[in-house]
Amino acid sequence: MATKLFVGPKVRHLREARGWTLEACAAQLGLSISYLSQIETNQRPVTARVLISLIRVFEVDASTFDAEDDERLIADLREASAEQAQGDPPSLAEIKQVVASAPGFAHQYLRLHRAYRRLDERLKTTEEAVALDEATAASAALPYEEVRDYFHYRNNYIHSLDLAAEALAEQLGLGAGAAPMPALEAYLREACDIRPVTVQSGAGVLRRFEPDSRVLTLDATQPSSTRVFQLAYQIASHDLKDLIEAELAQAGFRTQGAFDVCRIGLGNYAAGALVLPYMRFRQAAADLSHDVERLQAVFHTSFEQVCHRLSTLQRPSHRGLPFYFVRVDLAGNITKRHSATRLQFARFGGGCPLWNVHEAFGQPGRILVQLAEMPDGARYLCMARGIIKRSGSYIQPERRYAVGLGCDVGHASQVVYSRGLDLNGPAAQIGVSCRICERDNCPQRAFPPIDRPLRVPANERAIVPYVLEDARRNG
Repeated sequence: MATKLFVGPKVRHLREARGWTLEACAAQLGLSISYLSQIETNQRPVTARVLISLIRVFEVDASTFDAEDDERLIADLREASAEQAQGDPPSLAEIKQVVASAPGFAHQYLRLHRAYRRLDERLKTTEEAVALDEATAASAALPYEEVRDYFHYRNNYIHSLDLAAEALAEQLGLGAGAAPMPALEAYLREACDIRPVTVQSGAGVLRRFEPDSRVLTLDATQPSSTRVFQLAYQIASHDLKDLIEAELAQAGFRTQGAFDVCRIGLGNYAAGALVLPYMRFRQAAADLSHDVERLQAVFHTSFEQVCHRLSTLQRPSHRGLPFYFVRVDLAGNITKRHSATRLQFARFGGGCPLWNVHEAFGQPGRILVQLAEMPDGARYLCMARGIIKRSGSYIQPERRYAVGLGCDVGHASQVVYSRGLDLNGPAAQIGVSCRICERDNCPQRAFPPIDRPLRVPANERAIVPYVLEDARRNG
């Protein structure tokens, strides 16, 4: 292993869940009691041999001890703690220690922070909430936040649904190059007793299912990739309903709204896994150097669908290249996000304006490529494209957004978008968000970082009207 792996809380949780004493567990692992105790308290990292023993004895997958989960939690906790810090915020080293030794506490802190933000937003928008519907306005954000975190900490991969959808795709012959729409329509009629019809709607309703008549209506003004996805969603909702409900039962959401939102999310996940079956898609992606447009042509799907699927290839023992995926609207709101890389997105504010996903709005349809470097020195190959989705009617507004896809520069040679780039050359200096960015001289800084004191020169005016003072170094 290239870096030291500390998995103490995970080992302790697995041991206690089985009711094993420290002595009994050490004996099964072939370790001394003191050695296991040091592992559980994060005083010693695990070696490759010990990791193999842990996987075998606890009968879990290697991903159980994946350090990427900790990286995700560290990024979220750092942003949340910096945002609400009174005085000096905790350093990066302190945050890493909390995540390593008390991940349950870290998750609870994030839940409390989100509750605080919801309350703060309610207080700031009281007049608007009263004018509309206070109960609705107060609770509207909560379900989506719960569901977002559910997928975030599941690494955007739902194993049971992915396997079942892949088996169904094999049965229908999907993913082999032929257009999927005829097979999906035939399966709906013959196996689901649902009659698909297509009408010239243009009213913004992509799919409408009438349970009594068993008729599924699709909007003919939408592109074929959208209609294929909606057919796949209906099949997944019918055939994989029990699996979806089982996943929901284990999710432990606190609100009914979150259950309802996640039910749709899981249906969408299964639909994507059906039209882009895991092993076929993973192999094609590798063969085609992760060229999104060529993968579109092979699987008859949209640009966004391919990008999103590339970010979900996290099946244990058959992982694909780790990508991040993001979708951003014209106001800069991140409406979809996932990262299988170290790169994490701003969860509590705006993102970095120097990131090429924002530039993509000005050049819709064109693929933009950027070599970017984060403050910690990690470098990424970033691809972005602006997308316009027509409404099918002059009086209906079209939808505009941008999607971004990227990977660590160490994997860039396997991605077509690295062609012609000097991966060791100059890179755009980006960050997660201004509130926690460490860069001193960024001309696009919107406001100062929360964990750095500042000085405002009285007789000098630069692009940024303040100077960041030195603070104790994080990390």
